[in-house]
Amino acid sequence: MKLNFLTSGLPLQDLVVGASIYFPPIFKAIILGFFIWLILHHLLRDWMYSGDIWHPTLMDLSLFSLSVSAGLAILVVW
Repeated sequence: MKLNFLTSGLPLQDLVVGASIYFPPIFKAIILGFFIWLILHHLLRDWMYSGDIWHPTLMDLSLFSLSVSAGLAILVVW
């Protein structure tokens, strides 16, 4: 029996399938959402920690979850 795994498929196709297995789309959404959160957190940081918000950590966490949701929406639409 001859092992023919090196020429069994197109290398690019194998790379794409391997990338989708080892790096699922939810991680892509989390990374994109993290960068969105970094921008929004920098813009809203003074307002959140000034005392106008009851609990700044919860506001930050909800801002992060909204950013991840927006990142997923961007990935789905694009």
